Amino acid sequence: MAADKELLMKLRKKTGYSFSNCKKAVEKFNSDLQQAETWLHEQAHKEGWSKASKLQGRKAKEGLIGLLQDGSSAVLVEVNCETDFVARNVKFQQLVQQTAIATMTHYHSKRANATDYAKSSLTTEEITQLKTSLNSCSLADQLALAIGKLGENMAIRRAAWVAVPSNWHIGTYVHGVLPADNPSLEKVKFGKYGALVIYRPLEQNLKVNLSELGRRLGQHIVGMTPLSVGSMEDPPGDDTETKMLAQPFLLDPGTTVGQFLQTSGVSVLDFVRYECGEVIEMAEKV
Repeated sequence: MAADKELLMKLRKKTGYSFSNCKKAVEKFNSDLQQAETWLHEQAHKEGWSKASKLQGRKAKEGLIGLLQDGSSAVLVEVNCETDFVARNVKFQQLVQQTAIATMTHYHSKRANATDYAKSSLTTEEITQLKTSLNSCSLADQLALAIGKLGENMAIRRAAWVAVPSNWHIGTYVHGVLPADNPSLEKVKFGKYGALVIYRPLEQNLKVNLSELGRRLGQHIVGMTPLSVGSMEDPPGDDTETKMLAQPFLLDPGTTVGQFLQTSGVSVLDFVRYECGEVIEMAEKV
């Protein structure tokens, strides 16, 4: 009995499935751990896809933005669910993390030794075909498993990726950050809004904290929702202005973003902004 209990605990810890299902698997395969684990995965896969099909029509407008940065490249992803309660669940956050990592891996494999600026985006159909590091499963399979476990409709909606040359920078910012209760989630930042901003110093040895400056610019993009960068020649606008450089700077409304950058000795070249559940007029594809 002690050996069986130890085997059960080991199987449950490894797979994360319920005690009753692990017990059923151990009994079915006469305590053969490997066969029991394989069977559990197969059953979860079947149940997950079945539940995913049943819940497909239900609206999923909550969820999370996930932000992953790896040196000179960064990824933003959006994964949706039905309720904010599920968005706070570790299993849902693990799905967001898997989506971000799979997107980053996909682009790293395509961009070997490139030295120029690159930006790209993926649609739902493209992202779900990506493989994860978990048994080389597709994200579509991982999505179905998460739906099966959490009982809500979910969707991996979109992903954006940017990479910069060595003398450029990527500023990152997420808002509405949820604390990760699991150490395995430390790679990705979570929130309801996220921004990546591409910028570069106009001269060497600037007396400016470039990392902090990037965070502030990301905060402005999240808060002020610009639609384009614009140019330094654009006249200053008010709170309805959509060109970033002409907007009042969020952290100093008496100054435009363009004036702030001029003083700082920095130039902004591009940005990406995601808001969870936002209406997208047209799919952006670069």
